[in-house]
Amino acid sequence: MDTSTDIAIGNDRRRVLRAFNLSLGFVLLLVAMFAAQQTHWDWRPLAVAPHALAGLWGLLGAPLLHGSVEHLGANAAALLILGTLAGSVYPKATLRALPLLWLGSGLGAWLLGEAGSHHLGASGVTHGLMFLVLGLGLLRRDRAAIAAGMIGVLFYGGMVMTVLPHEPGVSWQSHMGGAAAGIVAALLFRHADPLPPRKRYSWEDEEDALPGTQTDGELEPPAPQDVPVLWQPREGRDYDVVVPLRPRPRRDEP
Repeated sequence: MDTSTDIAIGNDRRRVLRAFNLSLGFVLLLVAMFAAQQTHWDWRPLAVAPHALAGLWGLLGAPLLHGSVEHLGANAAALLILGTLAGSVYPKATLRALPLLWLGSGLGAWLLGEAGSHHLGASGVTHGLMFLVLGLGLLRRDRAAIAAGMIGVLFYGGMVMTVLPHEPGVSWQSHMGGAAAGIVAALLFRHADPLPPRKRYSWEDEEDALPGTQTDGELEPPAPQDVPVLWQPREGRDYDVVVPLRPRPRRDEP
């Protein structure tokens, strides 16, 4: 293994570790906020209240709040997996996309939710991360992008269905808002991170070294007079001869 490969592996490990640590730090913040909710603190002004001007504060605070331990646990696991996946493969795109995912999840709940309800939780952000990873995988289509998209679908492909009404008490509106923001972010930031270098194989170098092969700048095939003739007819022989084929005699014929 050469030095360049060692450096690339070391950089990949640092990116994964950095993305995991940031995701874990955000999860710990959610745990601290949930502990504060168990006191007499009135958290409802920080939740999204649809169609109310005061409810717009929830666009900033709702992803930090959760209604139960199960709610917090489900979102914490998704944030750790999807946050690490997106942050390690697309560090720049993920950093730029997070404000869109955060606001998009709350805006979807504010626009589509029922008046008088309160929407809270980071599930809209997790849906945004899932659709960001999936969208970048479809748009970029390099090896790392395709692998990240397949891993995201393997763990949380069911999020494609939870953007629609499916269970009472679950804010599908914030899921839809986060998913839409993830798709928009994928379109906007698909070029934020450079493509990984393409590995070149030895047989490609051998093909380039052959005479008469095209160079990278040529788009047209070589002219007919430039193509070498691999077969020549022998002199003095007539090749324009039609050989008659007689039918095979039947067994009952002499």
